[in-house]
Amino acid sequence: MDVIQELFSSQTGNAPGVYMVLLALVVATVLSLIITKVYMITFTGERYSQSFVHTIVILSVLVSVVMNVVSDNAGVAFGLFAIFSLIRFRSAVTNVKDIAYIFFGLCAGMTSGLFQFDLAIILTLFASLVLYLLYKFEYGKGKDTQILKVTVPENLNHENLLNDAFSEYTISHSLRQIETTNLGTMILYTYAIRSKNTTNDKDLLDRIREENANLKVSITYMENNE
Repeated sequence: MDVIQELFSSQTGNAPGVYMVLLALVVATVLSLIITKVYMITFTGERYSQSFVHTIVILSVLVSVVMNVVSDNAGVAFGLFAIFSLIRFRSAVTNVKDIAYIFFGLCAGMTSGLFQFDLAIILTLFASLVLYLLYKFEYGKGKDTQILKVTVPENLNHENLLNDAFSEYTISHSLRQIETTNLGTMILYTYAIRSKNTTNDKDLLDRIREENANLKVSITYMENNE
């Protein structure tokens, strides 16, 4: 190990040698490719973006260089972070998991840039394994929030009309909106609901139709941000 360290170390003081910096860039690139491969395997959202995958790789490499620059200079570090604080994404990242992968890539780049290669490799392999297992075993899976719209005749309108159906088929429900339709002869209720894992949408619709005189009922799935 000492031989390798001497091979990549600089002969001028404590400054990292060129070969050491190149090694840090290579390690950051390889680890970011592993991270993005795990991201592609475990992606379950609706809007896949190749540019996002490329961004993780680029950020990891750039951060490794930045850590080389600021590792021994606190003033430069604060100045760079002040500049980075002014940067804004042109499009908002709506997927919470995407933010975690960005931070994952940054951590790999930071540890590589500080020449903590063993820590960078252990972090990447262990975190990648955890992310893959969470995906494989669908840990934390549950029914997404749905928007339920129910049309009710004015003569059947009362606040507890659907309570029995909700108790039987849903985990939670929340009334979001009430409006009149068909020249005031019908009332349209809009609910946000979370169905039980065993609930079939058709069974829920049939149960509600028994209560609302077989009028229109619709279920809309909210955008999937997994």
